[in-house]
Amino acid sequence: MSVSLRKARTIIRKTLEKGREMDLKPLSVVVLDAGGHVIAFEREDGAAPGRFAIAHGKAYGSVMLGMAGTAQMQRAEAQAYFMAAVNGVYGGQVVPVPGGVLLRDRKGAVIGAVGVTGDTSDNDAAAAMAGIEAAGLTGET
Repeated sequence: MSVSLRKARTIIRKTLEKGREMDLKPLSVVVLDAGGHVIAFEREDGAAPGRFAIAHGKAYGSVMLGMAGTAQMQRAEAQAYFMAAVNGVYGGQVVPVPGGVLLRDRKGAVIGAVGVTGDTSDNDAAAAMAGIEAAGLTGET
C-alpha cells in the first residue's frame, strides 16, 4: 500500500480544516511517501515561508527513522548525540519533535509520513491526526 495523491490531498485539506477549528496559527502540511519523497505540500496564507523545511524535517525524520516525532524527541532528550549523528547523516534535515506523524498500513508497515508546523508541536500533531483519520489511514504521533 502507498499513499495516493488523492489521500495526500485529503490529509492536507482535513489537517488545515482542523487547524482552523482549533484556532491555530497558519499551518503548513507536507505528505511524504515511504521513501521520503514529497507527494503534496500546502502552506496556509500567513504562514512563514520557511515552514516547508520544518514540516518536511518533521515528516522526513519520521519516515527515515521509522519513529514518530514524539519518539524522536524523547530519543533526542535521552541521547542527544544520537540525534545529532542522525542529523549529520541526513544533512540536517531531521526535526525531531511532535508534528512528524508516521503513516502505517494495516500490517503496521510504514507507508509514509505527514509533517505539520505552524503552531505548538502538540497542536500540529493533533491537526495531523485529524487529517490522517479523515483519509482513512493510521497515524502514529
